[in-house]
Amino acid sequence: MRLSRFAALTSALLLAAGATLLGAGQAAAAQADFGYVALGDSYSSGVGAGNYDSGSGNCKRTSRAYPALWAAAHSPQAFSFTACSGARTGDVLSGQLGPLNSGTDLVSITIGGNDAGFADVMTTCVLQSESTCVNRVNQAKAYVDSTLPGQLNQVYNAIESRSPNAHVVVIGYPRFYKLNGTCTTGLTEGERAAINGASDHLNAAIAKRAADHGFTFASVAGAFTGHEICSGAPWLHSVNWLNIGESYHPTAAGQSGGYLPVFTNAA
Repeated sequence: MRLSRFAALTSALLLAAGATLLGAGQAAAAQADFGYVALGDSYSSGVGAGNYDSGSGNCKRTSRAYPALWAAAHSPQAFSFTACSGARTGDVLSGQLGPLNSGTDLVSITIGGNDAGFADVMTTCVLQSESTCVNRVNQAKAYVDSTLPGQLNQVYNAIESRSPNAHVVVIGYPRFYKLNGTCTTGLTEGERAAINGASDHLNAAIAKRAADHGFTFASVAGAFTGHEICSGAPWLHSVNWLNIGESYHPTAAGQSGGYLPVFTNAA
């Protein structure tokens, strides 16, 4: 696991505070040089949290997403936010890596869900039978086993090549449903369990690839426990026929209360 350069810089600043004659200048310079790049899909761009930046177009980036919240709290000199709604691994490779360079200190990324067919799985499960839903979930899991690892390797190799000294935090996806909860989604308990199982399966595959590259994997499953769909205080949108794109994405509270502290602890 790579040492967090942000953590190291923070420690240096704290030590320098008591020795201003000797170290304050160097500490300030180190802080000023810190650079953070946020990559990934809609879970990083902030779909579901609202207040989208019109300049980001269909990427739907927002100041309520965890990368922007973290940057606002820590004030890195360089912050590049290229995460985009709907992104797959190929989209990261072709359109998001430009800001990465040898001076990048911190990188965050959520990716893999769209490659595995997240949207189609959820559409199938909402509109069709339980058996059809479970079959589609199993197809997605088979894809995660057979194809996704190679796609993730391509992305992680590219990050390593461009920013070899960066601390890279790969963040997972939440479980969507509280089982045996109070729910009006129309899905059966079996469908909800299958979808949760697929999320765990996907996260395990992502975590394995991240570990093999020396990256830090940060799970949000624990942070969202008690805040799933069908819980009393959900941090995830259920299906929303009036704004289908926000369905099954974190709310603003899910970004600030779920993703942000998990990323902060890992950074």
